[in-house]
This record gives sequence, structure tokens and C-alpha cells, in this order.
Amino acid sequence: MAGALGAGSEGCKALAALLSGIAQAAYHGNAALTAELLRGQLYPEAAPEEFAALRAKMGGLLQSIASADMDLNQLEAFLTAQTKKQGGITSDQAAVLAKFWKNHRVKIHESLVNQSRWDNVLKNMNWRVDLKSQSRHIDQINTPVAIVEMELGKNGQESEFLCLEFDEAKVSQMLKKLSEIEESMTALTQTT
Repeated sequence: MAGALGAGSEGCKALAALLSGIAQAAYHGNAALTAELLRGQLYPEAAPEEFAALRAKMGGLLQSIASADMDLNQLEAFLTAQTKKQGGITSDQAAVLAKFWKNHRVKIHESLVNQSRWDNVLKNMNWRVDLKSQSRHIDQINTPVAIVEMELGKNGQESEFLCLEFDEAKVSQMLKKLSEIEESMTALTQTT
């Protein structure tokens, strides 16, 4: 398969560009980078089925690496195994994959996390403490209240803002609930 798909430094550059194209399409939502476009720009001499096989193989490997969010040791072991198996990859291809993953791991991981979210997330939170200057009940005047503003939304979408007011008892209640959540999360992470 090396003939039209190239070897050496030119082949490595083309493979790095192919991996970038695969990542752009799969993880960053760039639908314009079609297989035909990538083949025409990177491997114009390759037969369509030859290019399709290379693209499928590299896409599958990149998917395995990304879904496991492999660290450098895992990556090295994985790629070494791929070079030793029949129909696997060459050591040059393994080196290109390793370099690509080292440079793009964080962005691909962030993209996968964002794609897996179906609800809004807390983007930002601001707060201040005020003293009540008006109230129906005279005994509530000059009591401190916490004003909390939360920015909720998804990346790439307009945010929604939620404004809440807490008196001292509500702040204590909220802190107690957050402490329970923290304890539950700690218990789960220690058992897994």
C-alpha cells in the first residue's frame, strides 16, 4: 500500500495532514473536509479504494486513542502493538500518530467532552453580599443577603443568566448540600 500513498518525509507530512483532516471532521465539526477533498489534496495519485483503506485505518486508530484519552505510555504501547500485528502500521506511521496525538490531545479531548454534554453547564458564577434596605417586615431590614448570578449555557451558544438571593440560613443549607455532593463524589472516586 506504500506506493501511491508515499513514504519518507513527504509521506509523513501527508499522513499528518490526513490525521488533521480526520480530526477536524470527526471532533471539530468541519464537514467540509470530505474524503474526496482529502484524497485530492493529499494523495492525488492513490486509487480511491487504497486511500479509503488508509483513511479508515487511521480514523479507527485515532478513534481508539481519543476514546481512551491515552497518556504517552499507553500511546507508546498501543502503537508498538499496532506495528507488530499483521496488516498494522509502519514505524513511520506510528511516529506520525504519536506526534499528532501529543500536539492535539487536549483539543480533541475537550471536543469529545463538549460533544458528550446534552445539558447546559455552569460557565461562570458571580456573587456579592448586600444589606436589605427594604422589606415587608421591619426586622429584616439591614440583614445581609447573598446575591448569586450564574451563567449557564453550552459552548457556541448564547448564555442564560440565573440570579438567586440567599439569606444566611439558605447559604448554610446550600453549603451543607454541596458538602454532601462532595462526599458522595469522593466516595465514588475512591471505589473506582
